[in-house]
Amino acid sequence: MSVNSEPIHPPGTLEQYLPKEKHLGPVDLSGLKIVAKEETSEEKARKQRVQDKPPLDECLSLYDFEAVAKSVLPMGAWAYYSSGADDEITMRENRNAYQRIWFRPRILRDVTNIDFASTILGHKTSLPIYITATALGKLGHPDGEKNLTWAAAKQGVIQMIPTLASCSFDEIVDAAEPGQVQFMQLYVNKDREITRKIVQHAEKRGIKGLFITVDAPQLGRREKDMRQKFADEGSNVQRTSGEAVDKTQGAARAISSFIDPGLSWKDMPWFRSITKMPLILKGVQCWEDAVLAAEAGLDGVVLSNHGGRQADYARSGIEVLAEVMPKLRERGLLKNGFEVYIDGGVRRAGDIIKAVALGAKAVGIGRPFLYAYSAYGHEGVVRAIQILKDEMEMNLRLLGAPTLADVTPEMIDASNLTSRQVDSAPDYLARANYEPLAGVGNGLGAQPRLISKETKASL
Repeated sequence: MSVNSEPIHPPGTLEQYLPKEKHLGPVDLSGLKIVAKEETSEEKARKQRVQDKPPLDECLSLYDFEAVAKSVLPMGAWAYYSSGADDEITMRENRNAYQRIWFRPRILRDVTNIDFASTILGHKTSLPIYITATALGKLGHPDGEKNLTWAAAKQGVIQMIPTLASCSFDEIVDAAEPGQVQFMQLYVNKDREITRKIVQHAEKRGIKGLFITVDAPQLGRREKDMRQKFADEGSNVQRTSGEAVDKTQGAARAISSFIDPGLSWKDMPWFRSITKMPLILKGVQCWEDAVLAAEAGLDGVVLSNHGGRQADYARSGIEVLAEVMPKLRERGLLKNGFEVYIDGGVRRAGDIIKAVALGAKAVGIGRPFLYAYSAYGHEGVVRAIQILKDEMEMNLRLLGAPTLADVTPEMIDASNLTSRQVDSAPDYLARANYEPLAGVGNGLGAQPRLISKETKASL
């Protein structure tokens, strides 16, 4: 479901990826009757909320952007961006895990000057984060992923370009400033020739790192998204495989069937043979696979559960990090520059510091920046990053750590990190997030979403 009438997937997709024998010729549109849909009461109310949203300078945390985005996004866009797999336990755990780690501040240290600049794969970043890949950017804003490109340039951070972007790869690269560093996230196509062309084109355009997604041989069931059916005829949905699109199972599944479930360790030498870019595996979820990646000569891993959108009950990246780093160190696998990143659940600079203390080189942030530009365009992302910088300066000063090198494991207490006790109290997050079937109570005590007569008629 698109905010505007523009396609949410890039132009030229069919021409670039659909085999020539599948090109049957132009579509005859003569006699086609276009019927404008009457605007629903929900859409009118949404547009009014867009007009009434708070000024940008009133957003004081990344949570504020999420609240505004939920208010102003169309229902289908919010469902796609915010949904997690199954019961969304992992999505919530990604956030909860950080709340089980406590600081151990040091005092009487000179913290007059604070410096949190770092590097990722040898490239400078103004703080130890990168904008991780998220799909279908035009669901939230007409400029899609270019909002992230512009904001990354202004704030001196690195953007990872997604395979399933709404803007074309070249549009996003062309939007970058001269010398701006960008990475690329790759879903591996069943057709390896298509994958080879994508990778080599990215390298020619100056991409500095290839992040191969390894946690999605099949996309998870994101029920909040699936309820929307992704049946907006105006969205002109395509995907990089050029295959037909099934619009009956939500946006995620509609665009993902080209992904190769046969991807394995045996393919890693092939990737080395087609590119000189650093290779990072995105979606590692245990120490054994992190060790295998380092032993295979890869350049790094992202400890990630795909933002809680794949296997529900997968552990958080920060918990996996705590077990991965000792295993890599005791085997001497960090000596050749192997880097470890995590993503999922990062909402405060304190979370970033906790990850750095446990050994992460940087953290990826995805949804908060989507929400920021959905609500306020690229200036929203600029402010979101600035909020993190302001929080970072304060936290490092209060911890007694003038630089990231001063952030040591001794500065945190992670003794409760793996303690996941089930709370017997009502799950208010589930009550707030669960999207019930239309027309029935959800049984969780949440207030049902009001549905107009027009919407009911279309269901």
